[in-house]
Amino acid sequence: MEISRFSDFTNGFVLKAQAPSNNSAKHVLLVDDEESVLSSLGQILGEAGYNVTTASSGEEALGCAAKGKFDLLLTDLKMPEMDGLELLQKLGESSFDATTIVMSAFGNQDIALQAIRLGAYDYISKPFNAEEIILTLKKAEERERLRRENQVLKDQVRKRYSFSNIIADSPSMTKIFETIKKIADYKTTILIVGESGTGKELIARAIHQNSNRRSKKFVAINCGAIPENLLESELFGHRKGAFTDATRDKKGLFEEADGGTILLDEIGELPLHLQVKLLRVLQEGQIRPVGGSEVIPIDVRVIAATLRDLEQDVIDGRFRDDLFYRLNVVTIPVPPLRERKEDIPILVHHFLEKHQVKLQLPVDKIEDEAQKLLMNYGWKGNVRELENAIERAMILTEGNSITASSLPKSITGAPDIETGDIIIPDDNFSIKHHTRVLEENLIRRALAQTHGNRTHAAKLLEISHRTLLYKLKEYNLTEVGSDPK
Repeated sequence: MEISRFSDFTNGFVLKAQAPSNNSAKHVLLVDDEESVLSSLGQILGEAGYNVTTASSGEEALGCAAKGKFDLLLTDLKMPEMDGLELLQKLGESSFDATTIVMSAFGNQDIALQAIRLGAYDYISKPFNAEEIILTLKKAEERERLRRENQVLKDQVRKRYSFSNIIADSPSMTKIFETIKKIADYKTTILIVGESGTGKELIARAIHQNSNRRSKKFVAINCGAIPENLLESELFGHRKGAFTDATRDKKGLFEEADGGTILLDEIGELPLHLQVKLLRVLQEGQIRPVGGSEVIPIDVRVIAATLRDLEQDVIDGRFRDDLFYRLNVVTIPVPPLRERKEDIPILVHHFLEKHQVKLQLPVDKIEDEAQKLLMNYGWKGNVRELENAIERAMILTEGNSITASSLPKSITGAPDIETGDIIIPDDNFSIKHHTRVLEENLIRRALAQTHGNRTHAAKLLEISHRTLLYKLKEYNLTEVGSDPK
């Protein structure tokens, strides 16, 4: 038996709907301009175990939504004054987050698609029967349950592996997190040392965010990116008329960061004459703007970062020893990504989530072969290079999973089509890395040519069968080919 706008419902029909087995009844907002539909459908949903609130217009539904919390919204599309689509649009502009199902006797595919674009989960055409309604609601409940469970899992992953926006789980990074917690509230000067792309600025920000200075400014400056003749003014400010273009007084970054934290990135690039002035600032806690006669007291926590070997620079006369010792009160060495490869899988997961939103792409997985290539790569550019590789692969892959073929050739060691040579990136000179890539590549090609026959592949490679088996195990290529011979 079907439900239409003018149907009468009997108790015998209503009893076909099965009540849910759980005790926590879901709250449904039922919207329709026909009293007969509200009464009859409300009775069906009530018998099925739902708590039902009815509204006979879009305006009334908005009022109900503003006052109460609902798990499900079941609304007619064809209503006077405010139709179902307009209701969905207005609810979408609010904090209303119930799963929505729309229904209409006048619907077509275009209207259904428009409703789904506005956030509806499903669409039901009138007339319909009770079983169809209940089944659709059950499917919507299950979908919402899975969505919430997935969100909880994601939140748990973030909580476990994230520290102030730094994603890691390796022992070396965990040790850094513990150090940050210990030193965060002290004004002690900190020196962060690590290769480019390891996340030195993220660590500096984590120190600031976990300190009692978090409500004040965090200011970062790259000492190697600003011309030497402008750097002093940028750091300490200037007074009007101090030089040709000084048409007004200007605060320096130290004064901007008063009460907070300043990061002096690439401190090794600071000119010697400014090293003297920085040392004075650290010792006296005050600055003198360029062209000014007065000194300004400041309260700034100084964090310096560098990829250079400052101790060697001191020996070579490029860096003042007294400034080095003043900066080097607490040193945080940041390990390169190749020394903490256990962080790669969780970083990949993080970058997939991040760029899904940015790129509006459905890519949310990575194939095992691609993951192994990432684990075996040297990562000269560290975390920054990994993020760029993931973003590129997400754009180039065809489906919803990153494949080996979508990764950069510098990672896959793919042969050049014209020359047959391994492509060697300009910034990676590691003989060990490229030897491994070459061997893996040749083994894969030999196994492909012999259809997985390892005995024949070993002959092509001019190595013993035992050596081939050893290399298959060493490079984790045991699944390549199907013939065990």
